[in-house]
Amino acid sequence: MNKTPYIPENFPPKNINWEQLAPLMGKANRAIAKYDGFLQTIPNPDLLLAPLLTNEAVYSSRIEGTQASLEDVFKHEAGVLSPEQSENYKNDILEVINYRSALLYASKELEHREISLGLIKEIHKYLLSGTRGSRRLLGEFRSTQNWIGRLGTPMEQARFIPPDPILIPVELEKLNRFIHQDYRDTLVQLAIFHAQFEIIHPFEDGNGRVGRILIPLFLFWKDILTRPNFYLSEYLERNRTEYYDRLLLITEKDDWQGWIEFFLRATIEQAEKNVKKAKGILNLYQESKEKFISATKSLYAIPLLDVFFSQPIIDSSTLMKMVNMSKKSTLDHVVKKLLNEKLIMTFTSASGRKPAIYAFTELLRIVRERKL
Repeated sequence: MNKTPYIPENFPPKNINWEQLAPLMGKANRAIAKYDGFLQTIPNPDLLLAPLLTNEAVYSSRIEGTQASLEDVFKHEAGVLSPEQSENYKNDILEVINYRSALLYASKELEHREISLGLIKEIHKYLLSGTRGSRRLLGEFRSTQNWIGRLGTPMEQARFIPPDPILIPVELEKLNRFIHQDYRDTLVQLAIFHAQFEIIHPFEDGNGRVGRILIPLFLFWKDILTRPNFYLSEYLERNRTEYYDRLLLITEKDDWQGWIEFFLRATIEQAEKNVKKAKGILNLYQESKEKFISATKSLYAIPLLDVFFSQPIIDSSTLMKMVNMSKKSTLDHVVKKLLNEKLIMTFTSASGRKPAIYAFTELLRIVRERKL
């Protein structure tokens, strides 16, 4: 059976059962408020929350089919490369790094501007520059028809065909007006915004990732969060089938209610998980501060700890530069003490001109909830 592009006729949705949503809305808003309250207690959040941002980039990219893990990204940044690594593997890592860069860029921009179609196009350009998707139209809305299905699937067999490109300017302007209005509940507004953006699928490539980048940005812009650090992709990746099915049911049965309930449940569960991880990271930092000082008795103890929090897998040359050490012998002396106390581990030993690489595995364990 031939399929035709979807026409979004009922936006914004009018068939929302607010009474039925009330319990989930209340719980979701309390969960977000609790998470934001904890965020405000974290000293130096740019440092301590950096691993969670990279983890978000990993999970959001994985929804689109990449295979790179959190450790892969940190290993790549530490220069741990092997000849057998494929181009696909390297491209996967670049897409994760670009995701992180795009979110950081947009976060800075929102300090002096608002979410707009222009900013969304800038995010897209950051996201895809230099990646496999760079062959597509960068930072511009599509002028051709796209469709969603398995690789190589013809349009006639697509799972979903987004709107005709001729409708995109009109539909995006409707969406833009919607997010700028005062709405009954901001989390429900975000759920609707995310879904409609994915349904419009305004870019040739990268729509899912751009849409997920917009989730924390929207909460920050609407003053629900004091920082754009709420990450939902871990839940969405774990529940990928329902995520896609719920979006599809909007287009097939106008089932906004089911989608919004799914999104609120995701928010509740991930907010609780994010609080747990952020608390674990903060506790680890406070405990490690004392241990690093006690083990090294060095003025470099805290600078070293800060570097390991920003780059949990790092080579000795970079480590030396980042803590402003002038002598390699000083670094070797201090690192040896950290290794003896098992506060860090040797990831790969020095070989020839290749420096040793060290890992702060306890931080990785908290972020990924498993051992390296």
